[in-house]
Formats: sequence, C-alpha cells, structure tokens
Amino acid sequence: MRKIDVFTHILPEGYVSRMREVAPDCKDQGKRVRGVPMLVDLDVRFRVMDLFEGYQQILSIATPPVEAYASPPDAVDLARRANDGMAELVLRYPERFPGFIATLPLNDPDGAVQETDRAVRDLGARGIQLYSNVRGKPIVAPEFLPLFEAMAGYDLPIWLHPYRGSDFPDYSTENRSLYEIWWTFGWLYETSAAMARIVFDGLFDRFPNLAIITHHMGAMAPYCEGRLGPGWDQLGARTSDEDLSVVLKRLKKRPLDYFRMFYADTALFGAYGATVCGLAFFGADRVLFASDSPFDPEKGPMYIRETIGIIDRLPITAEERDRIYWGNAVRLLKLP
Repeated sequence: MRKIDVFTHILPEGYVSRMREVAPDCKDQGKRVRGVPMLVDLDVRFRVMDLFEGYQQILSIATPPVEAYASPPDAVDLARRANDGMAELVLRYPERFPGFIATLPLNDPDGAVQETDRAVRDLGARGIQLYSNVRGKPIVAPEFLPLFEAMAGYDLPIWLHPYRGSDFPDYSTENRSLYEIWWTFGWLYETSAAMARIVFDGLFDRFPNLAIITHHMGAMAPYCEGRLGPGWDQLGARTSDEDLSVVLKRLKKRPLDYFRMFYADTALFGAYGATVCGLAFFGADRVLFASDSPFDPEKGPMYIRETIGIIDRLPITAEERDRIYWGNAVRLLKLP
C-alpha cells in the first residue's frame, strides 16, 4: 500500500550551511537537530525509507523556525534556500518525495507572503508551514492574515507546527522551563492555543475552504472534547471584566464544530490509545499518516515503523486505512 508521510523533516545542504553561519551556537532545538544524521544525509534517509514498502515523504524544514534565530533579512534568505533545496529534491526524487511544505520568514510578514507565492507558483510547494506563535506573537495577528487568505486562495493546506523553547517558564516565579516540560507538554498547549485563536477569531468563517493540518493529532483537542463542547458553549461564564458571550453569537457554529474542521496527523510517537482518541474525534476523512521522522530514539526508522504498526491494527475498514495512508494526502495536496 502507498504510504505518504505528510510530516517528515529535513535540512537541505544549502540551508544548513547558511544556518550554521547565522546561528553557530543555536541551543536546545539546535542541539537536537545536530544529533540526527538523517536530517542532512540523503544516503541515511534513503536506507531508512527503503525499510518500508510503498513509503514516500512530504518534506518540511525542522525546527527551530528561521525567525527564532535569524534577523528578517537572514530569515528571508534562509527560507529561500530551504524551499529551493526541498524543491530540488522533489524534482530529483519524485518517487520518494512527492512534495514539500514551504518555509517562511515570519519575522518579515511581507516577505513571508512573497515567499509563499514564489514557493507555490514557481517551485510547486504543496502548502506552507506555520508555527504556533511568531516570536511570542499569535499567528492570527493582522500581519499574518494574508497568509491564511493566500492559502485559502490556492486551496492548499497549512501545516501547523508547535514551537516554544526552554525560555518559556512553567511558573511565573521562574525564568525557564525545567525537565523539557516546554517540549513534552508545552508544544501540545502551543498547538491547542493556536487552534483556539483560529476558531474564535473566525478564520474558518472568513475563509470557508481553509485547510489546516495540526501536528500530533490535533494536540489536546481530542482529549478535551468535553471542554471544547459543553465547556466552551458557556464561554463568558468564567469572565467578569468583559462579555464573551458576544463571541459565540458572532460565530456561525459551536466552538467544538470548528475544532473538528482541522485536519490532524498520526505523529504520536507510537501511542495507540491517543491515535484511537484522535481518529474518533476528527474522523478518517481528516486524519493523515505522519511519523515526525527522524526525531525518534533510533534517529529515523522507529516512529515510521511504530506508526505504521498502529494504523495497520486500528479497527477500521480497508477503505478508511487507504484514506489515512495516502488518499487524504492526495486530495488535500493535489498530488498525482
């Protein structure tokens, strides 16, 4: 069976060489990236991919996002190098890489729009990658709305990736997050908060055909179904200094119904129960196979192998399995 892994990460040669010049001492996520050979070595990547029959990858740049470590001019240059590098790989190895997701310089909003158009129109990008915040600013800030409008116009998806670092403390009395809580729990909160802002700012009403693929099976949304439903149906009941009930009146649907409009991937690091929960929440039409390779303890094959094993034993029909493995990706990304 064909398997299209819609969220795998890479660092093309031209991008990573410039990254080392701009941020030679990039810590935390930079340290993580430097320890994974498959990100930069195609031979290693191909050996891993060959372990799985019918397996293909949609390429995207690994964190950290360019705006996290580069000035706006450098971020524009890095984004162009990233997209040129991934487009070249898709052109050279179409049987392995049927598409890529464009990287954007989000600390230069005008440059981000220009790079979106260049990547989609000239390079054939199948969508764009946005992060849950832009240097602490919400992605629904006015300067980023043209990106949502552009992708709705192209009728191609946005991949929503979480991001925060250890400098985001878990408690207000501390100055950093401990024990990598910023990643383990923080990234799930980041995605969930960004989804909520998209919902309550009315982006699905404003752009009806907007398609957003949320990393890690929609983060906290499936588990928090009750809070998103009956809980948020009472929006404003817990707030004294403003009338939030007007927000519900402005929206055309219940908050829960909007959350079901997101798409979700299966990158759950081998968690069967979480996969079942997410599939029940989003449905087989809105779940796409993804592994988050190569960020596993084996530096490449483990998350792919474990995720395939989970999908193969889910209590679903063969047709639903087809949709998750490749059908939804072909439809959303407009692939052959």
